[in-house]
Amino acid sequence: MREIIFDTETTGLDNRADRVIEIGGIELFNHFPTGKTIHLYINPGDRKVHPDALAVHGITDEFLQDKPAFADVVDQILDFFGEAKWIAHNATFDMGFVNAEFARLGRPPILPDTVIDTLAMARRKHPMGPNSLDALCRRYGIDNSHRTKHGALLDSELLAEVYIEMIGGRQTALGLGSINGSSARSRQVEDMDEMVGDILVRPRPLASRLSQAELENHAALIGKLGEKGIWSKYRTSN
Repeated sequence: MREIIFDTETTGLDNRADRVIEIGGIELFNHFPTGKTIHLYINPGDRKVHPDALAVHGITDEFLQDKPAFADVVDQILDFFGEAKWIAHNATFDMGFVNAEFARLGRPPILPDTVIDTLAMARRKHPMGPNSLDALCRRYGIDNSHRTKHGALLDSELLAEVYIEMIGGRQTALGLGSINGSSARSRQVEDMDEMVGDILVRPRPLASRLSQAELENHAALIGKLGEKGIWSKYRTSN
């Protein structure tokens, strides 16, 4: 099963007028990161970045001036996603913008049954919240200290870890070393395996819960069965 964890940054909040200016995605195969990513900055044309959006992601109009238009990268985006599931946090927002961009180019929309919203997943799993990406990182012990601004690829990397935690936990997340170049998670799990192995070895066996009289009665019964040959027949047949 192929999935793409992705995120977008935009010029503002209105997908009828605002535009996608950044998209980042990470490929998962059977819930394991493959190391394949997509990361594009996109020129929004004459649409300027709203000051509130700028405060969130820090992408300026000047920075976007020499970037390609959405029409120039749409095939690259569709080729990367292919038949995979589109997975985003608050996917309604991201898909609203992506489908609006497709509509401007006469392309068909991405259908809802190919989209997974991790925010909806988190709300079902943790109904008391909070369920922002930062809050989920704290809940699952994922380091997001380097996230000073929103960024499509960085947020996708964090969301990939959160998503894997929500569907199966840290053992599945061992493959995330291919994203961030770190084997720290693998070392942590190896250390935990060693710890668990030590815990499972008892320093001395537990005392028997049978009384001495019960043990003697059991031994006497086995002795009688042995005298009659019943016990040896039972052992042979089993």
